[in-house]
Amino acid sequence: MAMNGWSEGEPAWWLNLQAHPNATVELAEGVRHVRGRAAQGEERERLWVRWRGMGDDVDGYATRRPSGTAVVVLEPMAKAGP
Repeated sequence: MAMNGWSEGEPAWWLNLQAHPNATVELAEGVRHVRGRAAQGEERERLWVRWRGMGDDVDGYATRRPSGTAVVVLEPMAKAGP
């Protein structure tokens, strides 16, 4: 989820990812190239339910934000060329 501690405003990492969706993430098995995007519709609802299942009051905290909270998806992609 893209949030600033449930406060107003978007976190810088999410603004950067929106401007430049192609990124890399470092995992235990190495670097992976990904493309970031906000989940929409049924996908967002499904992922939100999973967050809800982690025990925090996500719905309650979300009401503190003046705008919606983006649920971010990092999709694996082929390595970019040189």
